[in-house]
Amino acid sequence: MPNTTIEYTKAAQDKTLEAIKQGQSVIVEAAAAWAKAAEKTIPALPAFPTLPGAPALPSADELVKTSFDFTSELLAAQRQFANDLIAVVAPVRKATKAAA
Repeated sequence: MPNTTIEYTKAAQDKTLEAIKQGQSVIVEAAAAWAKAAEKTIPALPAFPTLPGAPALPSADELVKTSFDFTSELLAAQRQFANDLIAVVAPVRKATKAAA
């Protein structure tokens, strides 16, 4: 049983992530079953045409990778920004605590 606010928060976060992962797993399993069934019933589609001189469209894997890479970098920048702000206002926080 959590004893501190941080421990309680961490336990709630862990349970939330576990529930999200379980839900995602169910969806992936359902999509796999659908894809297996669809693969047998849907005829093969022709290749997507490309325009001469136009760059090829990115694959789904490339789109996911670049999107999540960007999101990871953005989250890291936001974390650094938040930590920098905390550091900058630390003297004011100390003075406020001392005055109280």
